[in-house]
Amino acid sequence: MTSPGLTRAELLALPAAIDLETAGRALGLRRSTTYALAKRDELPVRTLRLGRTLRVVTAELLEVLGVAPEDEGGPRADVGASAGALEASVPAAA
Repeated sequence: MTSPGLTRAELLALPAAIDLETAGRALGLRRSTTYALAKRDELPVRTLRLGRTLRVVTAELLEVLGVAPEDEGGPRADVGASAGALEASVPAAA
């Protein structure tokens, strides 16, 4: 029986590095599949060996899943600036 995946809130609450089982749950994989992929270096995220333990960097997992933390400070200044630059570089339609 497979365990359900993680919600967005659960993903964002994860610590900086997590165990393989948690990463597997987030990816929707069974425990055995997760370990087999990690052993063959085929997991879609990098694994770190710390002694006998394998860990996954949460930021990489979130990137693979397409989950970005919400900005608390409102819209980013660099996004607005680049959008304005793009508008200025595109000629107006006649």
